[in-house]
Amino acid sequence: MTRIGNADTGFFIPYNMQLIFDDNQLHKKLSPFALTRPIAEIRFGILTFKETWELVLSSYYTDISIAYNTEDYLYAKYAKPIDTDSITIAGNIKPTKEIAKAVYELAPNTALYVNSVFIAKKGNGTNENIDLSVTNLISINACWEIFQKNGEAIEVDYSLLTNNQNSIPLPETVQVSKTGANKIFIAEGAKIEHAIFNTDNGPIYIGKGATVMDGAIIRGPFALCQEGVVKMGAKIYGPTTIGPFCKVGGEISNAVFQAYSNKGHDGFLGNSVIGEWCNLGADTNSSNLKNNYSNVKVYSYETQQIEKSSVLFCGLLMGDHSKTGINTMLNTATVVGVSANIFGGGFPKKYIPSFVWGGVDKTDRFILDKAFEVAKSMMERRKIDLTDGDKEILTYLYHK
Repeated sequence: MTRIGNADTGFFIPYNMQLIFDDNQLHKKLSPFALTRPIAEIRFGILTFKETWELVLSSYYTDISIAYNTEDYLYAKYAKPIDTDSITIAGNIKPTKEIAKAVYELAPNTALYVNSVFIAKKGNGTNENIDLSVTNLISINACWEIFQKNGEAIEVDYSLLTNNQNSIPLPETVQVSKTGANKIFIAEGAKIEHAIFNTDNGPIYIGKGATVMDGAIIRGPFALCQEGVVKMGAKIYGPTTIGPFCKVGGEISNAVFQAYSNKGHDGFLGNSVIGEWCNLGADTNSSNLKNNYSNVKVYSYETQQIEKSSVLFCGLLMGDHSKTGINTMLNTATVVGVSANIFGGGFPKKYIPSFVWGGVDKTDRFILDKAFEVAKSMMERRKIDLTDGDKEILTYLYHK
């Protein structure tokens, strides 16, 4: 494959390319979310890392195929790299147009660094290193950075998604702050009535087919992705992302929902990340600040211990397919694995392993077939199949 055109003139003849997203040795640092997906599949901002890269590179390549350098067990669902002309990209980097242009212009076997941080390489990357200086490189290297840096990521994706696109008109019943509708984008098919939008601190993005119900109060930066729902009377503080097909209500502050998860009722959730296919029962509340205002301790999948962090605020970090019962109370910086079911009175432990069933007084191990059954039932409600690849990944985690 050869590159045709000149980046300075803006003239390109696009061609095909395989992008290989590398986990960048962050699998354990970004678990529980990386337990079930490569790093590049984590939603951060409005889009996943992969989706943002596809968007910024789409003008350079007619067809982009995707593969991953990730954990072996994840290849049950995600593509392995093939031996071809390819670009390897750090999966934890949120790209800008400037970075995408530099990646496109890489000569064969050349690597790109930004502020001395590895970004990408074309081929084996052994010939030369290029190091760019960029004012604001956005990356994540710990789970809590997903919500900490989410405002910056929303701004990047908002600019990309709304460029040369027309928002549908803002309904007359929606009250807007003084910064106005120029920082609000509403995609086709979205429904909004009698809501309050404040864009003083950042933009608001309402995705295709999404719904904001009566009385919702939303402060940007905020993203409601495709077919997402904000329920009546919800209070949402940015930076917050509600992923595709999620349904949320109650009070939410600086949280990121990946996709297909629900927090449909009252209860507080702040400084948190929720995986896919999760459900928070009515009046589930998560503490996000210790009473003594000290930095929180967070479970590490690397050391398998609870360790002191550099973070003052941290709420709930919940892996895919996990759920809480009604009136569940969660400690500051609670980490929940995959397919856990938490219920009962009192505060459960700060670390809840995958496939745990129970709460404070007693916990059992979720039977794997029952975990499949619950996942299948929830996914069928959205007309999505629990695939053999999904089952293989869950089986690996169950026996790990």
